[in-house]
Amino acid sequence: MFRAFIFSSVYVSFCAVLMVWQTNTLFNIRDINNDFYYFVFFATICSYNFHWYLTPADYSASERIRWSIENKTLQLSLVAAGAIGSAIYFWPLRIHWLPLGGAAVLTFLYSAPKVPHPAFMWLRKIAIGKTLFLTAVWTYVTALLPIFISGAPITAALICFTLHRFFLVYAICILFDYRDLEADKKEGIRSLITYLSKPNLLKLYYCSLLLSAIFAFTLQWPVLLFLLTPVLITALITRYTLQTRSDIFYYFVLDGMVMLSALIHLMFSLLLHNH
Repeated sequence: MFRAFIFSSVYVSFCAVLMVWQTNTLFNIRDINNDFYYFVFFATICSYNFHWYLTPADYSASERIRWSIENKTLQLSLVAAGAIGSAIYFWPLRIHWLPLGGAAVLTFLYSAPKVPHPAFMWLRKIAIGKTLFLTAVWTYVTALLPIFISGAPITAALICFTLHRFFLVYAICILFDYRDLEADKKEGIRSLITYLSKPNLLKLYYCSLLLSAIFAFTLQWPVLLFLLTPVLITALITRYTLQTRSDIFYYFVLDGMVMLSALIHLMFSLLLHNH
């Protein structure tokens, strides 16, 4: 049951919702109702299961790949359920079709290279590849999209928060891409990660973590503490992350780093409320 919760992408969908909640809380966004949270949840379910449904089984014997092979019908069902849910909750938000459409384009660009059609396969040769696409969509959906939909002002604090989140997610994506390096090469999917040597890749990774920490320092206490926690933990577990290939570790612990500050923030808020 736990593996199904992780590998079906239900877990990462809750992560996305929690990250949106943190953005709304930090920047006092009250105009977004539950429709947007539901939309993000179902859209994440749809996009991730679509991505994994297209992932070839030939290049990896990972536990997640095996789970996907054994649960193709479930994955297609989740794609369909996610698409239907996204459509239902898009309707009340349809006035914001342009910023929502931007999120859809970024999301599709991440999975498009896996679509077995010449119209999309050329995307495999784009140098920036999936790493930046995935980082961009997570940052856009969870940090910027709530602002665009609500009409909240773009402030210096928002820009710093967005950059903090971007560089943290990018660092985490680098770790995932390093693990999947050989599989990507066999699929012909190129990215910045496939071009860099391991020493240069680690320099890029630590530079991203450092930038994430720097932008966190521009925000006020106790938000600073919330934001720095996942940066520090990610840095501390780097050596183990590079050595292990455990899918549970990557898709539970490492994926969880993107929403850890939001989870701590939520727990802190509940604690204050109860007192």
